[in-house]
Amino acid sequence: MLDPMTTPIPTLDHEYKNHHLDSTRWNAFVPRDDDIIVSTSYKSGTTWMQHIIHQLIFKGDEGALPPGFCSPWLDARFQGSLEEVTAGLEAQTHRRFVKSHLPFDGLPYYPNVKYVVVARDARDVFMSLWNHYGNYTDEIMEQFNDRSEWSGPPFPSRPAEDRIRESWRDWMTRGWFEWESEGWPYWGNLHHTATYWPHRDLENVELFHYSDMLRDLSGQVQRLADYLGIEIDAAERERVVKATEFDQMKKDMLKGTNDMLKVAFKGGTDSFMFKGSNGRWREVFEAEDLELYDKARSQLLTPECARWLEKGWLG
Repeated sequence: MLDPMTTPIPTLDHEYKNHHLDSTRWNAFVPRDDDIIVSTSYKSGTTWMQHIIHQLIFKGDEGALPPGFCSPWLDARFQGSLEEVTAGLEAQTHRRFVKSHLPFDGLPYYPNVKYVVVARDARDVFMSLWNHYGNYTDEIMEQFNDRSEWSGPPFPSRPAEDRIRESWRDWMTRGWFEWESEGWPYWGNLHHTATYWPHRDLENVELFHYSDMLRDLSGQVQRLADYLGIEIDAAERERVVKATEFDQMKKDMLKGTNDMLKVAFKGGTDSFMFKGSNGRWREVFEAEDLELYDKARSQLLTPECARWLEKGWLG
């Protein structure tokens, strides 16, 4: 039995609607007992985790639809009509895995669903986000700023390259939503981790870390398979590892045709999957920039959570 005093059940406290998100789209979702929900804030390994789960479910079947087509981002306001997305999910006969970028205070909790949460050091998230943010096409910016379904200021274009530290200050000290204190102009990154951390001991919630996946992908694949109840032997585990190493995954995505990435990003897949590395922030941030991070971290995360977010389970 779970002790509700130490392992609380998540509650739906906020509605997230902005240029990217619409949490109310989950109202149309009908969960199945073996469903998987993959949640990160952004630029923390979502696509990587989707590819690993895809390999575990489809066993490398080259005839299976790619992850970007069979694992929709349900809370994306701009990613197809809700009716089309839910109809597509309803038609799936394989084990379903759905992407979300919502914190746990905006994502419904289903006791019969497995939650896979992936997090990354906030400083590395920002460096990846900076590249991501700077490669949006004019077409996708127009879609983001179609405010027929949400209110608030428009989503701004990324500042020039030499204003990276200014953007870091905004990201660390401003929230898009009134209950958040960082993440602007997206949504809270540290807040996302803070909402999942208290529920990490629930049997259907498992936290993974980007750095652990870099350090020991084989071990993390096995851990994920065990959590999802998918039996794999050593040979199958290593096949999954080879198929989901960064360079191989990017090569496979470049071979395919993903019209959404071509519409959204200059350079398509090539700019969407940039480097996949950590530590680049050390060449950019100065002491005063890192003081902002220290302050936000101490306000939003417990010491144990903060250490995990920087180091992972294996650090």
